[in-house]
Amino acid sequence: MGTMSQDSPKQFVNDLEQVRKLVTAIPGPLSIAMQNRRIAAVSSGVGATLPIFVTKAGGGIVLDVDGNSLIDMGSGIAVTSVGNSAKDVVDGLTKQAQNFTHTCFMVTQYEGYVEVCEALNQLTPGDHEKRSALFNTGAEAVENAVKIARAYTKRQAVVVFEHGYHGRTNLTMGMTAKVMPYKYSFGPFAPEIYRVPMSYPARDGLTGIQAAQNAISRMEKEIGSDQIAAIVVEPIQGEGGFIVPAPGFIPALVNYANKSGIVFIADEIQTGFCRTGNWFASEHEGIVPDLITTAKGIAGGLPLSAVTGRAEIMDAVHPGGLGGTYGGNPVACAAALGSIAIMQRENLIARAKQIEAIMKTHLETLAQETGVILDIRGRGAMIAIEIVKAGSTESDPELTSKIAKACHAQGVIVLTAGTYGNVLRFLPPLVISDSLLNEAMQVIAEQFEIALR
Repeated sequence: MGTMSQDSPKQFVNDLEQVRKLVTAIPGPLSIAMQNRRIAAVSSGVGATLPIFVTKAGGGIVLDVDGNSLIDMGSGIAVTSVGNSAKDVVDGLTKQAQNFTHTCFMVTQYEGYVEVCEALNQLTPGDHEKRSALFNTGAEAVENAVKIARAYTKRQAVVVFEHGYHGRTNLTMGMTAKVMPYKYSFGPFAPEIYRVPMSYPARDGLTGIQAAQNAISRMEKEIGSDQIAAIVVEPIQGEGGFIVPAPGFIPALVNYANKSGIVFIADEIQTGFCRTGNWFASEHEGIVPDLITTAKGIAGGLPLSAVTGRAEIMDAVHPGGLGGTYGGNPVACAAALGSIAIMQRENLIARAKQIEAIMKTHLETLAQETGVILDIRGRGAMIAIEIVKAGSTESDPELTSKIAKACHAQGVIVLTAGTYGNVLRFLPPLVISDSLLNEAMQVIAEQFEIALR
C-alpha cells in the first residue's frame, strides 16, 4: 500500500526501519481484536484518535501490532520531541531504575531532581535568580503555578483566555475554554477564574496592541487589577488551534501585569523544549515570564512537569506547600536529563526551524490549490492549518475530520484541534527525517484532493 526509503537519522532511532509501510487496512485484525479487549476493560470515557495498538516507535515511525508502519506527525501530542526510545533517554532511565525507582523527594532526596531544576533555571528566559518545583502532569504544573501566584500576591482572581487549554483537573478545567470534551457534565468548577478575549489574527482583524487593550480593559473593569493574582496564557495556544497572537499582544500583557503586581504565567506545556524553534515560545515574543509551566517534551515520554520562575515568587510558598508523592520521580528526571542532552547536542532548535520551512512550503501550495485553508500558522515543528468552507470563513469541522481519518488510513498520524474543530495540527518529532516529513505532507495533500473531488 505504500513504502518509501529515506535518510534515517540513526543517532536517534532504535532498530525500527524508518519507512511508511501498510500491510493491512488501518486498523488491522490484531488491532481490532485488541480494541474488543479494550472495550471490555477500559472506561469508554477514555478517547482514542486512531484504532490501532502500538508495539514499537522511534524516529518518525510508529509500528502497530499488525506490522503497519505509520509516519508520526503527532509525537504523542508534542511529548516525544527527541523521538521514541531515544538512546540518551533509555540509557539514563535504565541506569536510574537499576539503582532505585522511587523514594519520594519530600522524604529522602536525590541528585536527579536537583539537576533537572538547575537545567530549567538555566534554560528558561531571564537571567534573574530562579527556583523550580517538579510535578507529574501539565495540569498539575498549571494548578501549582496558580497556587504559587496566589500565595505570593495574596490575591485570588486568575485570568485566562478564549480558546485556551490548561488541563483536566477541576481548577484547570475551569481555566480551559472548550466545553466538549473537556468540561461537559463535570462542573461545578473552581471559582475566581475569568476569561478574556485572545488575539486571533485570522479572525479578529486586530493588531496585537488593540487585542491586548481589549483584554486589559476587561480585566480592569470586570475584575479589578488589584484583585488579580495571575494572568495565564499559552504563547501559542495548543488545543485551541495553534493560535499565534498578533505581534505586541503578549508583551502588552506582560507590561500590564508588571505594573499591576500580577504574576504573569506562560503555559509552555505544549510549546516548550525546542518545539517552536526556541527553547521556549516566550522567546519569540521577547518576554520574560514570572513563572513558566512545562511538561510534555521535557522527559522523552515519561511523566514529568515543572513550574520555574522568579525565586522570590517560588519561595513565597510555606515549606510543605508544594509537592506530591511522585513529583520529580527519579526515573523521569533521568529521562529528562537525557532528553535535554539530545536537544543541546543535536541543536534541535535549528531542526525545528527546518521542519517549519518544509511544512509551510507544502502547506502554502496546498492552500493555493484547495481554497479551503483560512490560515497556516504556528512556529517550528508546531504548525497548523485552519480549514473552512470554500469562499468563506465558515469553519468546516466535517472536512477536517474526514481528511484526518483519511490520513490515518494511509499511515500518517495527524491530530485535530481548535475551538471549532476545524484545525489540523502537526507536531512531528524533531528527529524526523526530511524524506519522511515530505512523504507525510504529500499524503496529506493527496487526501485533500480526494476529499474535495
